[in-house]
Amino acid sequence: MSDKIPTRDVTDASVQHHDAGETVSQSMYESRRHIYVREIKGLFQRLRRASNWALMLGFLLLPWIPWGDRPAVWFDLPGREFHIFAATFYPQEFILLSWLLIICAFGLFFITVFAGRVWCGYTCPQSVWTFLYIWVEHRIEGPRHRRIKLDKGGWDADKLWRKSAKHALWLIIALATGVTFVGYFTPIRELVPQLAMLEAGGWSYFWVGFFVVFTYLNAGWLREQVCLYMCPYARFQAVMFDRDTLIVSYDYHRGEPRGARKRSVDPAAAGIGDCIDCDLCVQVCPTGIDIRDGLQYQCISCAACIDACDSVMDKMGYPRGLVRYTTEHALEGNKTHVLRPRLIGYLVALLAMIGLFVWTIADRTPLDLDVERDRARLFQTLSDGRIANSYSLNVRNLDNKDHTYALEVEGIDGLQGDTDTISVPAGESRSRVMTLSVDPARLTERSYDIVVRVRAEDEPSVVIERDSRFIGVPK
Repeated sequence: MSDKIPTRDVTDASVQHHDAGETVSQSMYESRRHIYVREIKGLFQRLRRASNWALMLGFLLLPWIPWGDRPAVWFDLPGREFHIFAATFYPQEFILLSWLLIICAFGLFFITVFAGRVWCGYTCPQSVWTFLYIWVEHRIEGPRHRRIKLDKGGWDADKLWRKSAKHALWLIIALATGVTFVGYFTPIRELVPQLAMLEAGGWSYFWVGFFVVFTYLNAGWLREQVCLYMCPYARFQAVMFDRDTLIVSYDYHRGEPRGARKRSVDPAAAGIGDCIDCDLCVQVCPTGIDIRDGLQYQCISCAACIDACDSVMDKMGYPRGLVRYTTEHALEGNKTHVLRPRLIGYLVALLAMIGLFVWTIADRTPLDLDVERDRARLFQTLSDGRIANSYSLNVRNLDNKDHTYALEVEGIDGLQGDTDTISVPAGESRSRVMTLSVDPARLTERSYDIVVRVRAEDEPSVVIERDSRFIGVPK
């Protein structure tokens, strides 16, 4: 038996079946149905709101935190420096960013195999900003039924001020988002006054405007459309699900047949299930799906339907969990296997990459060196008969302070050269040509491996070395 989760046909009942020989025309597109999300309280919504506010405040406040004479987090593109608290990275260390992105990808794969799309429901930026916009909408336009009535009604003073206030607050949030984003690349304490006084650069205004527009559109207008049609994760995450993946599910066996009833009615005696068909789970869903139709790619696992259903079960005096986080195996009465090969594989790969990444960062030397031997000529003979090779050195100081470095070379007895010192300011690089020579009497081979070493004079532990070749003619 396949371990994949079966899909359920949720095609609208109005679509009729036709004979095999009959041609059926069906539109590839569906008109958007505006979703009026109902506000609900509960355990999972408290967790989601806590994570949303923490992520939002972290995003907004990080650029304002000082770290010495600079922001704690600052991606200085003109200076080609990327500051993250005490660490400073440079473009040549871009591989670390690639590595970090790979770690994030495997982390997402692991979370998806284990607990479905909880990333989407609790921490995805699109969801965080969308829920914030919905929260503003609830505060200004009122509960779901009032918003529906407001939109259906004509324009009057009450509707005008509510709509105006809502969109004004949406734009303020979008503006704060745009300014904060640019503040990660331009010190925000300087950026804000410059923007206000119209003294900022053109690119600053462009990117602030860009993020204002797209935050306003994505979180205010498109909302679930981004999740359903624009985000690729919604499409490929299903291939990582199996019957042991923790997903938001409706207990069909317990809930069916559904139907309205009084609280005093005993479902078992009446031959009905626990679902009272109140549609509250649909009304609170930010993507507008009915979780009772089975697993659907539109579900972002925000658990709003769980809190809604639990509140109804409490009122009816029924056990909670008609809609819950569970697995397909559990719904079928079978044992759920938490530890399974694919999950263990993702976990092992994730922990290995995290360990190597942390070790690389901890063992990172704030110094880089490029050594390139002159390829225009293999070697030259000096006036005193010594064989010489020339090398181009490029020393990059990746530290936050200036250093003077000593140059050292080893590999051949009697090797001499202009290996004195080179001073490099913090975050900069210096180049020079180094000439090495040796008495041909010491040469027994046509080429030798040599080591070029650069060491900080004030911090001997800051040292780096590169291999190269010395070429000559043995005497």
